[in-house]
Amino acid sequence: MARRSSGFGGVGWRLGVSGVAIGLALSAGFGAQARAETLNEALVKAYQSNPQLNAGRAQQRATDENVPQALAGYRPQIVASLSAGLQPVRNLLLDNTIQTATLKPWTIGVTVTQNLFNGFKTSNSVRVAEFQVLSGREALRNTGQGVLLDAVTAYMNVISNQALVETQRGNVAFLRETLGITKKRLDAGDVTPTDTAQAEARLSRGLADLNAAEVALETSRAIYAQVIGNMPGSLAPAQTVDRFVPKSRQDAIDSSIRENPAVIAATYDVDVATTTISVAESSLLPQLNVQGNVNRSTDGDPNLGTKRADQASVVGALTVPIYDGGTAASQTRQAKETAVQSRLVLEQVRNQARTAAISAWISSEGTKVALAAAEAEVKFWHSATA
Repeated sequence: MARRSSGFGGVGWRLGVSGVAIGLALSAGFGAQARAETLNEALVKAYQSNPQLNAGRAQQRATDENVPQALAGYRPQIVASLSAGLQPVRNLLLDNTIQTATLKPWTIGVTVTQNLFNGFKTSNSVRVAEFQVLSGREALRNTGQGVLLDAVTAYMNVISNQALVETQRGNVAFLRETLGITKKRLDAGDVTPTDTAQAEARLSRGLADLNAAEVALETSRAIYAQVIGNMPGSLAPAQTVDRFVPKSRQDAIDSSIRENPAVIAATYDVDVATTTISVAESSLLPQLNVQGNVNRSTDGDPNLGTKRADQASVVGALTVPIYDGGTAASQTRQAKETAVQSRLVLEQVRNQARTAAISAWISSEGTKVALAAAEAEVKFWHSATA
């Protein structure tokens, strides 16, 4: 008799827990769908309000400004100037008289400077800026994917932990009932004190599991609020994403290398570093500028014979670097080494993308096997208890 009772405590209580868990999960899922927040709604909130993603957008807008700054090298520089002052004058005339006055000279002018050739620095700087913009966009897309993945993970963790809490609560209720039955049977002499102690131990373990599940739920709710922007309410079960999964492992690898924004951003970084070499080399080439100047000046005292002067000039200037202490040559070597580094980083990012794709594929296949096994186990227990 005691052995059969012990068997009920070991196997029967697990059957009861499974039935309670499934019933609670199904009732909670179907009853809340009409008013539950969907995964798509949560993703929209995360995409619009996530601080990390908004910070990335601000950084990209700042990077975009590199292009007009580089294009400024094609345009003239126009400067207006105005100067004025006081100048005391003391003149000794031929008749030995002294003439004094205070001049009020002023000068106003406009200077226009246009670069005609700077060793192709401007054109290469524009290319660098454009590559930086393209790289930044891919980096922002990579950040967005990471945020959306975090949002999906947070969403599903909340749903999973909510179901786990309900399951553990049902388990505790079942264990309390089992303990009560065991105590009554102990009073009737059908079981031994050992069976009661085992039932109490299982209840204690169930309470500990419930506490752990509640802690995990609150943690997942906090992460949900951090990623999506608000505390989760009732969440609708998410749909499967099998239609988005690559057809084979090799397709997953090829897609990760071809479409991964981190890989594309690293490719543009190589273009940035390579073009920067040409920018550095431009300092070794001649520069040609033309400058036009128009100004008007006067001493401001016609009694002393002063007059107004108008001047205009156009000057071309050719500058040929001969020796700058080795700065330009060093900057060129530095740019070349940076280009080598960027190519190695690109290869590293490709390897990381390949590894991540393989890991994700294996994890997905393993999860499918585990899910099929779990479903088969549930089906078995249902048929066994029918």
